Amino acid sequence: MRITVICVGKIKEKYLRSAIDEYSKRLSRYCKLNIIELSDEKTPDNASGKEEILIKVKEGDAILKNIKDSMFVIALELKGNMLSSQELSNYIRNLGVRGESNIAFIIGGSLGLSKAVLERSNYKLCFSKMTFPHQLFRVMLLEQIYRGFRIISGEPYHK
Repeated sequence: MRITVICVGKIKEKYLRSAIDEYSKRLSRYCKLNIIELSDEKTPDNASGKEEILIKVKEGDAILKNIKDSMFVIALELKGNMLSSQELSNYIRNLGVRGESNIAFIIGGSLGLSKAVLERSNYKLCFSKMTFPHQLFRVMLLEQIYRGFRIISGEPYHK
């Protein structure tokens, strides 16, 4: 299975980079992982709603350029479905059974995802109604994907 994480924003903190590297190494047993980091657009203080939409469109265009037609796209979206770790594991397993072996997870920038990216997505997933820094969220996503593959493989993992 191929897992691609397309994310807006660069990781600056060393401790987050270390965690991403660790989960990337762990995931290499289960899938081919590709992380695509895209530059985020600078949002001016007191940006108008129109300016925010334009920023999301620019970031969205960059995201869409990295999505292949063959990818099953899961957008990380506050209005998406909330799943437990077990349910996410089952969802990933079922995608594989259906022949969807090229999965892309999309993490937007601080303003969220553009309408075009949401329309291209096949599924919308929400981890929580809370707000997380997108750099930290990348670590959380990789951990949950790793946990999912451990569950699929019937291997023990901390509950």
